[in-house]
Amino acid sequence: MYPESLIIPMREQLVRAGIKETRTTEEVDAALALSGTTLLAINAICDCAASKMRPGLRLALKDAAILPDHMITVFAGQDIEATERARSFLAPHPPSSPAIAILRNGKLVYLMDRDQIDAGNPQLVAKELRRAMNEFCSAKSA
Repeated sequence: MYPESLIIPMREQLVRAGIKETRTTEEVDAALALSGTTLLAINAICDCAASKMRPGLRLALKDAAILPDHMITVFAGQDIEATERARSFLAPHPPSSPAIAILRNGKLVYLMDRDQIDAGNPQLVAKELRRAMNEFCSAKSA
C-alpha cells in the first residue's frame, strides 16, 4: 500500500467528476444493490490509470449524452476488501486495474479492462465509454 497522502489527488480526480468513492465492502454492496445502471471505476496508481483511464473517464462524463444512474469507484491496492468485493461483480473476468464497468441492477453488462485502456489514449477511452453508456444506460436498453 502507498501512503494515503500520495493517493488523495488520484482519488479526488474521480470524486470531483461526480463519482462516489466506496472504500468498504458494505459501501460497494449498497451501491451495487441500487436499481438501474452503475458505472464502476477501478482506480489505480499505475501510469495507464493516470494518463488514460482517469482523464478518459472524466472526458466521457463531461461530454456524455447519456449517463449511468449511479457512479462509484474503488482504489485497487489501497481499499483491498472493497476492491475485491467490486471485482466479484465482474466475474468471470480476471482482476484488472484500472477498469471501467457498467452494471445494470448489479449484473455486469460492459467491461473495459486494463488492456483496452492501455491500448488507447484518453480520447479513445472517452469515445468507447460514451458508446457503452449510450448502449447500456439508455432507457431503450433497460
